[in-house]
Formats: sequence, structure tokens, C-alpha cells
Amino acid sequence: MKLVCSQNDLSTNLSIVGRVVPSRPTHPVLANVKLEANQETQRVSLTAFDLSLGIQTSFPAQVEEAGILTLPAKLLNDIVSRLPDGTITLEDEGAGETTSEGIIATLTSTSGSYKVRGMGAEEFPELPVIENGETAYLPAAALIEGLRGSLFATSPDETKQVLTGVHLTFQQEAIEFAATDGHRLSVVQTSNQSEVDEETTVSSAEANKREITIPARALRELERMLGMRQSAEADSSGKDSAIALHLDQGQVVFELADQRITSRTLEGQFPAYRQLIPQKFERQITIDRRQLLNSLERIAVLADQKNNIVKFTIDTTNQKISLSVEAQDVGSGRESLPAQIAGNSLEIAFNVTYLRDGLKALQSSEIQIHMNTGNSPVILTPLGGLKMTYLVMPVQLRV
Repeated sequence: MKLVCSQNDLSTNLSIVGRVVPSRPTHPVLANVKLEANQETQRVSLTAFDLSLGIQTSFPAQVEEAGILTLPAKLLNDIVSRLPDGTITLEDEGAGETTSEGIIATLTSTSGSYKVRGMGAEEFPELPVIENGETAYLPAAALIEGLRGSLFATSPDETKQVLTGVHLTFQQEAIEFAATDGHRLSVVQTSNQSEVDEETTVSSAEANKREITIPARALRELERMLGMRQSAEADSSGKDSAIALHLDQGQVVFELADQRITSRTLEGQFPAYRQLIPQKFERQITIDRRQLLNSLERIAVLADQKNNIVKFTIDTTNQKISLSVEAQDVGSGRESLPAQIAGNSLEIAFNVTYLRDGLKALQSSEIQIHMNTGNSPVILTPLGGLKMTYLVMPVQLRV
């Protein structure tokens, strides 16, 4: 193998796949990244796989000799990221043959050269390929919108299995994203209208109603890639693009122009979350989102010192909301801000982190807060823009 590429291209793509490389691999080759140089296409592909989540990315290069090998991902990324701007030549000794010391790859830049010991690619597992599954084409902007409004609500507890992912429901004209950790729930609906030809979209009613749960880890990588891609496309054409989604039993593959993410889906029944959302409310509050978030950020300094609990006093008479924290042996804090309140006054408390996360995700300038009692689910929705429902359970106040 021998190729010449830019330091920026190699470093950027190594960073993309490097996030998948396991810190404690079950097999030595999984700590490596697979490099494949194609002389016909004049492109180089990089692949990382931990047997559950895999990423493949490619970029143009001057390929003088085709080849394939694997190199230690972290070491290679650490070296390349520190090399100066300009071109890098990468070649392996023995024209791809394994020496007594293994495969030795040489990286040469304007600053000098480095030798890195690698392994053959024959032991590196192939990424799963879906050939007979269902395929949908989804607007990139809709995916980003849905992921930003749901990923934060997933559970970090791996023992909760299905709650560590986002539940996607594909409908005729919309995609619904749902995530919950048992204390809060976020549901986002985004448009499923893309600029691709109708023939390329999933057309059957059964496919459009397909429901799957995808691990949050895979979707965070997808969100990161889509963000980078969206910025680049906005600079060039300003048009949104469609992302190919391939579904099969227990497996999902997202295909972008130069990247591919493959992941297992999560097994188990996702909670019937629609039944958790109340349909009638005794109280409704309309308030400026940014003002409320800023007040919450300030008073959270004290809440974080105690138990993360902030108390809301809803004053219908004076049309205002007061936020207060009593942190014993530390101090106390209180802030008030105006609001449009319909319904009787009430005292209610929340986990400040759950409330703050939801306010950050809602995005609109004004939001509505719907509630019944101090112990029943509270719903936050934006006024205009994103179609999002955020449910948070209040914390019981001690009398």
C-alpha cells in the first residue's frame, strides 16, 4: 500500500472512527482502525468496529498502490493529529506482506517520518451489511432536530437496556423520536418529507409505521456526523439532503455520502409512553424560556450543593413564578419572574437538572408549562417551531 493524502483529511477521519474503538477490546485487532486504499476510485476508507457499533468513512487521496491493513487507532490518531499541515505519505513495508515483526507502516510528512506496527486485515470483522431489509430516506435536518430533542433524556444506566436508546416511529409524513430514563420523557415529531424521489422512499404502510429502538451511543455519533455535514452543505448549496436508513432484524445502518454507521438495535418492549402524557390540565403557564432558564442556572448553584431540588411557587394573583432553594448549612436563594398563569396557585418542586435539560432542548422563545397537582406529571411544550413534548415528574415536597 502507498498513498498520499492531506494531513487534515486523515486526521479528521481518524477522529470520526476513533470514537468507536473500544478502550478494552475483546480481541487485539479491535483496537485498530482498518485502512483500505482503492486505486480505481482514488479513495481511502477507514473502519472501526467494536462488534456492536461500527463506523466507516472515506476521503479522496492519491493512491499509488492499493492495499489494506490495520493500525493502532489511538496511536495513529495521536501521531497524525500532531503532524504539520500538508501532505502525508503512508506506505507499508513488504508491499503488504507480514514480516516477522508484523506489518510496519511508515508515515512521512514535511517534519519527518514515523513507523507504526500494525496487523493484517484478515482478522478484522466485517461491518454488517443489510441486503434484504427495508430502506427509508430521511431528511438530515429532521434527524438532527429529533435527536437534539430526545437524546438527552435517555438513561445512562446500561442495566435498563431499552431505556438507553431512542425509540423511533416511522409514519407516513413524520418521524417520532421518544426517550425516557424513567423520570422524564421527551417526544419529538419531525417532518418526513425529503427532496429525494418518491420511488426511493419507503412506500408500504407497514414500513412507514415501523418502530425500532436504537442505542443512544450510535445516535450521538450520527448526530455529530450530520452536524458536520449540514454545516458543509449549508456553505455550499444551502439544501438539505436525505440519509439512507436500512433496517433488518436486530440491525440498523445509516448511510451518508462518505460515511456509514452500523449498530445493533435494542431488544425489549419500549414503554407505552403516549399513555403517560396527560390530556387535560388544571393549570397552564406561559413564560419566556430564556428568562426561566437563566434563573434556573443561577439558583442551581445552590441546588447543586444540596439535593438538586428547586421549589416553584406559582402565584396566580400576582402573575409570577418564584424559584427558591434552601440548602441547609450552605445558604438559600430566591428569584421571581413574570408569567401568564391560568389556574390556581400551587407549590411544586423539580429536580433542577431534569428541568434545565428540557428547557435547553425546547429552543423556542416562549414555552407553555401544563400541570395538575404537585405530584402529577408536568408537560413543557414550545410555542411555535419544534413539535416537542417534554414530561418531567415533580419531586414530592416534605411538609
